[in-house]
Amino acid sequence: MKIGALAARTGLSAHTIRYYERIGLLPRAGRDGSGRRDYDETILTWIDFLRRLKATGMPIRQMLEYARLRGEGDASAAARLALMEAHRVKVRADAAELACNLSALDTKIAALQSLVEKEPT
Repeated sequence: MKIGALAARTGLSAHTIRYYERIGLLPRAGRDGSGRRDYDETILTWIDFLRRLKATGMPIRQMLEYARLRGEGDASAAARLALMEAHRVKVRADAAELACNLSALDTKIAALQSLVEKEPT
């Protein structure tokens, strides 16, 4: 699939796709007869995983480390597992903090709703 189609299917811009490829986050795409990038469908799964890592706050340098290890195949499974487990600890801590913040917002909203309901009409 061409870069425009990949961008449309993933929501990433063509510029971001090229950047990710340049820094090694995405594997180099094959080229068609005209020299244009031609991506295999399997790239969609990898991009989805990268988007999830990014959404959970993983820094690009760690994503790059994971991508590098992934390129080494099964021999790097233990290192990739350690990286994912460490990230999971961070994501859980972030989720707990978000839950506390949401609770504080809910409390404030309830107090404000109570004030609004008491206002004379």
